[in-house]
Amino acid sequence: MIISLGRSTIRSRVVALAVAVTLSVAGAATVAPTEAAAAAGVENEGADCVVPALPDAGSLPTDARLPDPFRKLDGTRISAKSEWRCRREETKRLAEKFVYGEKPGKPTGVTGTVSGSSITVNVNHNGRSSSFSASVSLPSGSGPFPAVVVLGGFGADTAAIRAAGAAVISYDPYAVGREGTPRNNKQGAFYSIYGSSSSTGLLLAWSWGVSRIIDVIEQSNGSILKADATGVTGCSRFGKGAFVAGAFDQRIALTMPIESGSAGAPIFRGIPGEGAQSLSSAYGEQPWLGDAFGSFTSSPTRLPVDTHQMVAMVAPRGLFIMDNPHIANLGPRSASVAALGGAEVYKALGAGENITYWSDIQDGSHCANRSEWRTPLQQNIQKFLLKTGNAAGAIRISSRAQGNLSEWRDWQTPTLSDSGDTTPPSTPGTPAASDVTATSATLTWAASTDQGGSGLAGYNVHREQGATDPQLGQSTTNSITLTGLTANTQYQVYVRARDGAGNLSGNSQPVTFTTTTGGGDTSPPTAPAGLAASGTTATGTTLSWTASTDDNGVAGYDILRAPGASGGTFTQVGTSTTTSYGDTGLTPSTTYRYQVRARDAAGNTSPVSNTAEATTQPGTSTGTCTAVPTVQTQWATGYVIQPLTITNTGTSTITGWTVSLTLPAGHTLTGSWNSAVTVSGQTVTIKNVGHNGTLAPGAATASVGFQATRPNGNTALPSGYTCA
Repeated sequence: MIISLGRSTIRSRVVALAVAVTLSVAGAATVAPTEAAAAAGVENEGADCVVPALPDAGSLPTDARLPDPFRKLDGTRISAKSEWRCRREETKRLAEKFVYGEKPGKPTGVTGTVSGSSITVNVNHNGRSSSFSASVSLPSGSGPFPAVVVLGGFGADTAAIRAAGAAVISYDPYAVGREGTPRNNKQGAFYSIYGSSSSTGLLLAWSWGVSRIIDVIEQSNGSILKADATGVTGCSRFGKGAFVAGAFDQRIALTMPIESGSAGAPIFRGIPGEGAQSLSSAYGEQPWLGDAFGSFTSSPTRLPVDTHQMVAMVAPRGLFIMDNPHIANLGPRSASVAALGGAEVYKALGAGENITYWSDIQDGSHCANRSEWRTPLQQNIQKFLLKTGNAAGAIRISSRAQGNLSEWRDWQTPTLSDSGDTTPPSTPGTPAASDVTATSATLTWAASTDQGGSGLAGYNVHREQGATDPQLGQSTTNSITLTGLTANTQYQVYVRARDGAGNLSGNSQPVTFTTTTGGGDTSPPTAPAGLAASGTTATGTTLSWTASTDDNGVAGYDILRAPGASGGTFTQVGTSTTTSYGDTGLTPSTTYRYQVRARDAAGNTSPVSNTAEATTQPGTSTGTCTAVPTVQTQWATGYVIQPLTITNTGTSTITGWTVSLTLPAGHTLTGSWNSAVTVSGQTVTIKNVGHNGTLAPGAATASVGFQATRPNGNTALPSGYTCA
C-alpha cells in the first residue's frame, strides 16, 4: 500500500518533501525519492513555547487507546504545521514528568576537544563538575565528516557506518549514568552535576551525554567532524538510549535504535498483552526510566503519553527503527504500533518518507549485524548525514510480529495546513556586546518586526565560525546573556529573528568581542601522591593519599574510577574534603582503577595522582538458593530463557550467587543479560552482577536471562539447574 499526499513545507528546514509512506509486510518498498529534512540548529526548538499546567498523576484518566498526538493540552487539535513545534514541547514536558524525568538544558559551562581519535567533554554547572570522553574512528577520505554516536559498543554495524562515509563516535553511557545503582544513589557524570538522588532516569542521562558531545563538536573548528550532521544508534538497552536521545535533541539528524525492547520503542500500553518484558521488570531491572514511572508499571493506560509520541518527537528528522520479531521479550509487535502511530505525525508534517521501521529479518539472534539492514542503514546515512542521497523510507513489518494501529487509536490524522505566512521578519540590528567576562557576555540589538502576520516568536543567536555556525542560544526579547563561553577567546556573533510560522530573517551584522582571561587565582594545586587502596571487600574499598598543596588552599578532591585492569574511561564517582574516601556498591570479583585530583576554591584542578588498583573479593553465599527457568519464546533453531528466577531459600541474606546448567548437545549460548556468564563445553556458569547479587531471605531476582541456538528440529532445553 502506498499512501501519497501533496507537497508542502514545514518550517524553513524542510525542502520539497513529497509525502509517501510504504507499508510492506515482509515485502519490498517503492516510493519516489525526495530530499531530507535537516536537523535543527538547537537542542530544543520549543524551549520558548508557553505550556499550560500539566495534569497531576492522581487526576489522569484511564484510556486503553493511544493518546492523540495532535491534541493539545487545552483540548483542541492542531490544524497547521506551524503548531507542531509547541505541541511537541507539550509532549516533551509530559514525557519528562511521567516517563523519563527531566532533561536539563545545556549546562553553564561545556568545554572539550575533538581529534581524529577522541572527544573529551568537561561540564561545569552550579559549582559542580564532571567529565567523560569518547573514542572516534574516522572513515577513509578527507573530512570534515558526519558522525554517528554509537552507545555501548555492540549491536551497531560500525563497519557499514564507516563504509557509508560517516565517523563512529564510541560513547560509553555508563560513564554518564551507571547501571547497578539504587534510585536514591545514582552515579555517573550526569548525577555528579544534578545529584545522586535526581529523579531523572538513565535513558535521559545517557541522552544528556550525547547532547554534550554535540556541544563540543559545535565548539570545535569543524575541520574533523561536522556540527550539523550527527546520528545516534545503539542496541538493546543502548537502543533505548539512542531512541530517547534522538527524541530529545533536535540537532540529531538521524536516530537509529536497534531492538530496544521495553522502555524503548514498544508502546507501553501494548507490552502487557504481548508477553514482552514487563514494565515492572524494566523499571526494576535498572533505573532506566524516571522515578515517577513507578506509578504506571501496572497501569500504563493512565499515561498521558506513549512511545508513538516519542517517535513523533523525532519528526521530521530521519528515524530508522530496527527490530527483531523472533524475540517476543523485546515487544516487536508493540514497537511496530509505535512506529505506525508516529508515522502519522510524519505524514501530517509532509515528511512521511523520513521514517523507516524494519523487522523483516531472518536471523533471530539478539543484536546481530544483519544483511537486511545494511542497505537502508547506508541509505539513511547518505540521505540525512551526507546529504547525498534521497532514498525514501519504508515500513517493513514481519508477519511474525505485526501490529495493527487501528486497534490502538480512536483518532484520525488531520490534514495540517501550511502557514499562510511565508514572509520572514525584518533583519535584526547589529548586536552590541557588554558586561563581557571570561565566561559570559550580554548582547542587545534593535528589534525585528513581523511582516507576515504570524507574530514575532524570538531570536536565534549564532557564532560565526566557518563551515557551520553553532547556535549559542535563543531569546524572546532583543537581548540575551550568553554563558559558558571560553576565556580569552574571540567570538563573532550574529542574530536571526523567527516568526510564529518558522520563517527566519536574514543574518544581522556580526559583533566581535573577546572574553577576558579570567584573572584571580589561576594556579592549580599540586597532584595528590601515594594513592593506595586498602580494606577491599566484595563490595567496597578504602582509598587514601598524601595531601596536595595550593597557594590559596585545597578545597577538596575528586575521586575518579575506571573499570578493569586496563582500558575504560575514568569518571568521577565521588568527592572528599579529606585525604581518604570509601567507595561502595562495587561488584564482587571485579578489578577497578582509581585516580584522585585536587581542586581549589577558584575551580582550578590539579593533575591526577598515580593510579591505584583494587580487585574486590568474591561474593559470598550464606544461604541456599534455587534457579527456575521460564521459556519466554522458542523457535525451530533457538529459544530465550527469560526470566531465570533466582530465589534465596535460606534464612539469611546472600550477597552473591552462582547458577550452573547443562546445554543439550549441539546447543550454543548466543547471548545473556544481567549476569556474568562463562561456558565450558556444554556447562554454563551464570554469576550475579553488582545490582542483583544481594537477596534477602525469600527474595528473588527475575532480571536474568539468556538466548541459545540449537539444531533445526531439536526441541530439547537446558537442564540440571543448580544454585549456590
